[in-house]
Amino acid sequence: METYFNIRYEFDRDSVREAIDRRLREPGADYVCVADGVILTAATRDDEYRRVVNGGMFSICDSSYVPLYIDWIYGRSVRQYCGSEIFRDIVSSRKYRMIFLGTQQPVLDGLRENLRKLNPDVGSMRFVELPFCEVGEFDYAGIAEMIEADGADIVWVALGAPKQEVFMSMLKPRLGRGVIIAVGAAFKFFSGVETKRAPGWMVRHHLEFIHRLCQEPGKQFRRCYGILRTLPAILYREWRVSRSAGSVVS
Repeated sequence: METYFNIRYEFDRDSVREAIDRRLREPGADYVCVADGVILTAATRDDEYRRVVNGGMFSICDSSYVPLYIDWIYGRSVRQYCGSEIFRDIVSSRKYRMIFLGTQQPVLDGLRENLRKLNPDVGSMRFVELPFCEVGEFDYAGIAEMIEADGADIVWVALGAPKQEVFMSMLKPRLGRGVIIAVGAAFKFFSGVETKRAPGWMVRHHLEFIHRLCQEPGKQFRRCYGILRTLPAILYREWRVSRSAGSVVS
């Protein structure tokens, strides 16, 4: 686990899955954040939100640009592990009982149907539509009771950032066990109902944001604007951190 841009990342995919396995053998619940550019910029601007992001086990790197920034600043090579990939890996492993919490029932219905192709066991798992409300207004006691009664190991949450990270932090103390993972748009990607992920060549060339802009122009333009407005200061601060760390080492 390493800290860059004030976020605790775990970049190694095997280590991520091993850590989840270990946590499930222990009492108490925890959560994993899937940190994209929106989370990075929000955590930079808001100290309380940054504490939420770092209050779980770790974050995985959903941004294809953060590895580039780390390479430029530190000369270190790390890999992206995006939400749709960890979602696919864990669902297809057939190791866990899972519950899927999100909004829009048509998306959940399409998700169930498509995930059966990855894991036939999904047919007996719960897909629960959550009400549209402020993050503090959810019935956390009732949601926790439902999860405990279900016996789910993995709780998938798709509410969009920054709402879903706060949701996980508020649900965590009410659960006796389990790992909660917020995967944002992965429900839509795998549902076949709405947004589809960019083609592989766009992902490999760091152009996925263009695909998302074309599919959801209003929402994604606001997000991109927020990231671009904050990014120069974020990079400069991290460059200063790297220089300071180099001085200490030398």
